[in-house]
Amino acid sequence: MQNVGAYGQEAAETIESVLTLDLRDDQIRELCGEACGFSYRTSIFNTGESGRYIILRVTYGLTPGGQPRIEYADLKRHFSGWQQIPTLADTREAVRRIRASKAMLITPGDADARSVGSFFKNPVLSSEQHEDLSRRAAARGLQIPSYPALDAQHKISAAWLVEHSGFSKGYDSGHVAISSKHALAIVNRGGATAADVVALKEHIQHRVQEIWSICLQPEPVFVGF
Repeated sequence: MQNVGAYGQEAAETIESVLTLDLRDDQIRELCGEACGFSYRTSIFNTGESGRYIILRVTYGLTPGGQPRIEYADLKRHFSGWQQIPTLADTREAVRRIRASKAMLITPGDADARSVGSFFKNPVLSSEQHEDLSRRAAARGLQIPSYPALDAQHKISAAWLVEHSGFSKGYDSGHVAISSKHALAIVNRGGATAADVVALKEHIQHRVQEIWSICLQPEPVFVGF
């Protein structure tokens, strides 16, 4: 299962190569970073060549003592007010703290950590779709949190759509639930089957489509479905 998170764009720029098993002929192949086609949350591994490769190893190109890139919104908030420039070690620790606060690290004893991370992608809408969504939100007395993305399009928070479709953090559905820390994480509370997870996923998608006329796309790769 592959799930490139919000830090993936910065990380992808430092990937030198990816060692893969090519399922077409069962051969081991090493692909250079450029051949992988990395972009925001996308690569050949989840688009044109989806299902072809199993990733075995990733080689990163790192600069010892280099300057961190503080571009992700949560990192900017974390370091706001700092008098000194954060080091790479400071940035690594900050990323770990941010991810842990969202139950996005495997932490013993944290029931919310049993997930595959963000389950739905943030939708990118055209101007017309964004206007329609804004009208629907205004009719409910709500304002859409969004920001420009991909030329004239708009990226919308999938978490906001989920929470405003009747699925608050901690929503429980038997053996599966939504994380109490992150509205996009579907959590196995113990004894859940893959079918249970898919059922909740489809329930959320149906409600978001019904209320907001937006089809949420899953982030994880499904194997065997």
